[in-house]
Amino acid sequence: MLYTPPPRDPKAPPVRINLLSDTQTRPTPAMRDAMARAEVGDEQIGDDPTVNLLCGRVADLLGKEAAVFMPSGTMCNVAATLAYCRPGDEILAHESAHLIAREGGAHAALGGLQIMPLPGADGQFSPDSLRGALHPRTRYQPRQALLSVEQTANIGGGTIWKKSALDEVVRIPKAAGLATHMDGARLLNACVETGISARDIASGWDSAWIDFSKGLGAPIGGVLAGSHAFIDEVWRWKQRLGGSMRQAGICAAACIYALDHHVGRLADDHVNARTLARGLSQIAGIEVREPETNLVFFTPDCAGISGEGMVSELRKRGVLLATMDGRIRACTHLDVTAAMIDETVGHVREILRAA
Repeated sequence: MLYTPPPRDPKAPPVRINLLSDTQTRPTPAMRDAMARAEVGDEQIGDDPTVNLLCGRVADLLGKEAAVFMPSGTMCNVAATLAYCRPGDEILAHESAHLIAREGGAHAALGGLQIMPLPGADGQFSPDSLRGALHPRTRYQPRQALLSVEQTANIGGGTIWKKSALDEVVRIPKAAGLATHMDGARLLNACVETGISARDIASGWDSAWIDFSKGLGAPIGGVLAGSHAFIDEVWRWKQRLGGSMRQAGICAAACIYALDHHVGRLADDHVNARTLARGLSQIAGIEVREPETNLVFFTPDCAGISGEGMVSELRKRGVLLATMDGRIRACTHLDVTAAMIDETVGHVREILRAA
């Protein structure tokens, strides 16, 4: 199984340190206050001023003409692919991409689309790999319609696509007549770490979106941006998928608050991730991947305990993680403090000493 959450044990102590995912963040009191004070209207007919403000800000942030507020990042990806593609078309994406691994086969189930998995280390494919996957347009093969990249690459370790690599990769499908899409769930993590603006990273890509319910700490929502014509078509799919909302300004206000107050602090999550990796690497038998952003992948196999065993033992101590693709993934976020990182390293050391 790609992603294995720890089994629920009613006798387990309360979770005190939640490293399961940055989706586990809770709205801060100030964010809740902003939500309570939000001006609202009917989002479905374009009459919610707070949603409209958010969409305008994200469109400008990403350098696109227009944007649409979605309940989830998965809906951003699904609606985008359905807007770009016809049944029988093919999407190209990395073999570990969220499109393939974490969206329940929605692209096939809802659009009759297939995805060509591209190999490559660290959740990223090379220009040569992409060129090798393109084929001439003939009636014997599916029409290749879309290339998607994931910034940052989640299962690849939270790795950051370099700007130069994105610029080289995006030119290849453009020359072949394909549309291009950026899954920017953690795009702002890449921006904070590299100092490159979201507009520059998304430049050249037909569409891009950012998630507000991960490290930015909002309870719900992603915003997808692109051309006016593209967003019009996405709205058709949003309606079909049941994503149109009413007084969604309450949720959009949380996202606006996050843009104003939670972007720069993503750097704290990256520092905590590096601290966790450094502490774990000093424990004999632990193999750790050096993090680039807020995701830390490690394995304790050489220390005489399985990943599942380690996750289970940590849960008994009130620390929540999960295994992913055979590794343990720890995700830092705004509800994880430096003291919690030190405590987690101490628990791992104690578990291995007992084992």
